[in-house]
Amino acid sequence: MSGRASRPLSIAVVQGGPSSEAEVSRAGATAVARALGEAGHQVARLELDAFLAESLRGGGYEIAFPVVHGAVGEDGALQGLFEVLEIPYVGSNVLASALAMDKRLARRIFAEEGLPVAAGLALTRGDAAAAAARARKEIGARLVIKPSSHGSAIGVTRVSEDAPDSDVARALEAVWELDDVAIVEHFARGREVTCGVLDVHGEAPRALPPTEIASPKDAFYTYEARYAPGRSVHTCPAALGELTAEVQRVALRAHRALGCRDLSRADFVVGDVGDAGRITLLEVNTMPGMTATSLYPEEAAAEGLGFPALCDLFVQSARARGPTRRVAPRPFPR
Repeated sequence: MSGRASRPLSIAVVQGGPSSEAEVSRAGATAVARALGEAGHQVARLELDAFLAESLRGGGYEIAFPVVHGAVGEDGALQGLFEVLEIPYVGSNVLASALAMDKRLARRIFAEEGLPVAAGLALTRGDAAAAAARARKEIGARLVIKPSSHGSAIGVTRVSEDAPDSDVARALEAVWELDDVAIVEHFARGREVTCGVLDVHGEAPRALPPTEIASPKDAFYTYEARYAPGRSVHTCPAALGELTAEVQRVALRAHRALGCRDLSRADFVVGDVGDAGRITLLEVNTMPGMTATSLYPEEAAAEGLGFPALCDLFVQSARARGPTRRVAPRPFPR
């Protein structure tokens, strides 16, 4: 990208927060801070807590790099703080962050864009038995139940066609312990695939090589499989043949539909049983994991972009973009 700074930048890497994914965030922030240091920048890690605004104001930071997941950090709230403080920051803006985090709204947008989402329902907290019966009637026997506003597969349950409705009801109740809204979708069987998008300031957005994920010790790509060393196997580039271009196309379209910037990662199931070659878009993450076992850095590396260079690219993008443009207030009519 053009306009790359020739001097080190003072960067606040923000981590943690009141989220079930706080420890994942801290692990990723440690890796990002190390990479930015290797790229020559001055870096401090700040906790997403009640004192963050004071820490940001007092530190004189030029760029904020939020390595956060879940509530407050990834849903637009933290991005709003950066906007108020007029600090350029890495990643999607307030609206795109909020839309991607709310799977109920994101599904609607994807459907309106003609993207391949699974049949599904958003069910608010209530009578679990009645909700389970409705889901089975309207969607089918094979279901996935997940929270609307959580990531890292936390709270996700798969229910097979031969399981009783009581299993669906229990899964709904477990989700409602985490979230007011449960997303219930058709359980699309197939290969688990993910595809990142790189969209830095001044360059055309492009999809990275897709990755296929195998989790031989787990039923699917669970929280443990994502972050415990050796619990998953990543193949990048994925051997998808002619479907590679289609996965990349859908990832790019989903990124644009939500208005994401800098980076995102779309998750898919490819090759549903009885419908060979089908691509099902599951969700888009505006701040993918940045740990040693994370997928997005692996995909960038497959294109020859090492982790320090990748992190540097993001902060240079934020620097070039600058703070959100403000409009001068008009005098009040008298």
